[in-house]
Amino acid sequence: MLTEPRAGRLAAWGNALLAGLVSPDDAVLAIVGEDAVHRVEGLPGESGQVGLTLALGRLRTLGVSGLRVALPAPGHPLGLSGPPEFNARALEAEEAVVCHGAALGLVPDVYEAGPEGVRDEVVWHVLPVREAPPADVPSLGEAERELAEALREATEALTRLDVAGSGPVAEAAVDAYRARAERGREVLAPGYPSRAVRVLELAQRVGTLIAVATESGHGGAVSSSEMSARREALRPVERTARRAQVAAYNSVVEERERGVR
Repeated sequence: MLTEPRAGRLAAWGNALLAGLVSPDDAVLAIVGEDAVHRVEGLPGESGQVGLTLALGRLRTLGVSGLRVALPAPGHPLGLSGPPEFNARALEAEEAVVCHGAALGLVPDVYEAGPEGVRDEVVWHVLPVREAPPADVPSLGEAERELAEALREATEALTRLDVAGSGPVAEAAVDAYRARAERGREVLAPGYPSRAVRVLELAQRVGTLIAVATESGHGGAVSSSEMSARREALRPVERTARRAQVAAYNSVVEERERGVR
């Protein structure tokens, strides 16, 4: 997952709200984005589903001082710390939010609110987590260095596999991402360092290149074996980009822990 994850929006704007930098209404509006509605289920002290505004306020009273993102993939529990039940739910969803200051995590379930193409409804399930360092999350500095190398590797791999010269299709995909990034410049919310914004944008640019490369019909390689070769060549690059995304979203909490902020 290298587009903007819902867990990223929840963590970024939730962190801004917890720091007093945005109002509850603005935070919820940004978290929901283009979805129809978000609800939270399993919150301690609540018997049913509640809205995001109440949920974020309740998390604060439970001691939550920050929110981290996890973007796990098979064989790579990125950002997770257990227990197995939470990790399994997060892996199925391919994303999760882990609370700092309380042993809780949130995993989204996404439902279609109507006919295909209509906005989705999201239910965040609150589950217990293990209080331990998250798995395999680099610092911002490490992520930025790794991404620079990953971008070179991706370009070399695409050239080798006859994808980099795929012309207008690839350029259109990258241009579409750039336009979206410009419109959503505040995706990381107030309070995040400019370096985090830069790392996130580069990670998502790398993700766009990977998506273009792995779509059938682009470039010269079209057989199943050649498509498999593309995926294998770009797997380490995709892993690096996901790690960088998590580093960007988690940077505010990590810096606060180190006493930087």
